[in-house]
Amino acid sequence: MAGPDVTVVVAVYNTMPYLTACLDSLVAQTLAPGRLEVVVVDDGSTDGGEAVLDDYAARHPGLFRVVHQANSGGPAAPTNRGLALARGRYVLFLGADDWLGAEALERLVAAADAWGSDVVVPKQVGVNGRLVPQGIFHASAESVSFTDSALAWALADTKLFRLDLVRRHGLRRNEKLKVFSDQPFTLEACLRAARVSVLADYDCYFLVLREDLGNVTERATALDRLCGIAALQQVAADLAEPGEELDAIRIRSFTWDVPRLLQHDFLLFDDELQHRVCTEVARLIGRFRAREVYHRLPVAERLRLELAAAGRPEALRDLIRYEAAHGEPPVVVDGCRHYAGYPAFRDAELGLPDELFLLREVPAEVVAAAPPLNLAQQLWRGAVPVELRRMLRRHPTWRRLANSVNGGRG
Repeated sequence: MAGPDVTVVVAVYNTMPYLTACLDSLVAQTLAPGRLEVVVVDDGSTDGGEAVLDDYAARHPGLFRVVHQANSGGPAAPTNRGLALARGRYVLFLGADDWLGAEALERLVAAADAWGSDVVVPKQVGVNGRLVPQGIFHASAESVSFTDSALAWALADTKLFRLDLVRRHGLRRNEKLKVFSDQPFTLEACLRAARVSVLADYDCYFLVLREDLGNVTERATALDRLCGIAALQQVAADLAEPGEELDAIRIRSFTWDVPRLLQHDFLLFDDELQHRVCTEVARLIGRFRAREVYHRLPVAERLRLELAAAGRPEALRDLIRYEAAHGEPPVVVDGCRHYAGYPAFRDAELGLPDELFLLREVPAEVVAAAPPLNLAQQLWRGAVPVELRRMLRRHPTWRRLANSVNGGRG
């Protein structure tokens, strides 16, 4: 007897009451009986979910296989165990607090068979404010790559994988990683795949932001996250083609994943943790040559990275507070070059290069046609907090004063 078309692997640890919606969505799949199996690995749940799983398995014989094990401390081990038990031609990993659209698996299997795909990226939707980058979902595509799509921004394992590809290359999650263990797995699968496809014409996968912020990523520490980012970048360094492919993956981490750790929450860390985070960021920048893609990062992000790399947490704290109070910095014009006028710009003590603050170079004829902000305007933008400027713009009397100082540009 032929095996199922697809195995869905669900790693479970204390995800009630979200777990029931996840399981109900699998029961409701439109795939014909026998074409789907669900392998659920309960990683030592203590919230009653373990009994719920046994009940679903009893009520839906042949659909669910439930394995109970002692808690492993993270999602990697139960996911690997579920993967080892998979018998389908394809495997899909589903978060125990997420769910699938009813036609998701039928459509994904049909697309993979029609296109000969090794990986299919399903349309994903955030629930309860969950942030899901949508760039790759603008249209279905038979074949995408890191150089012609937003694939680098879609590295969670919330995809359909050809099981033969996974087994052939011995792909599995790194169980030493407490968070982001799915991303190196997914990246390697995509880099080794003969074809990666996108199915964007149906809402397949619903990702939930739990009200208790109990998602494993939300609970992760900054140092855990940096370990996961390093593992991802190591896969890129080992397997990605130098040039645009490698750069796309580096840009993702150093535009988003690393700078996120150097924003408001950084102020909540104690001094020792701030120094440790800066040290690890410096190692990442050096090890994976992040400065080679600085010119493609926003000024604010490369400034965060360099302040961390320089071991200057106090200057990084100043930057974070400045942005909270003022928003965008004024533009400082020096000839044809426009710079972001953060307080750190040309600070003799910090000694940061001008290139770090460079916004753009403007042709001389354009400069002549549109004079830059004068000194008074620059001081207004740099010294008056953004919320106060907005308030003044709304007040008739103060608006006239603000406009007179600022040339009408807020």
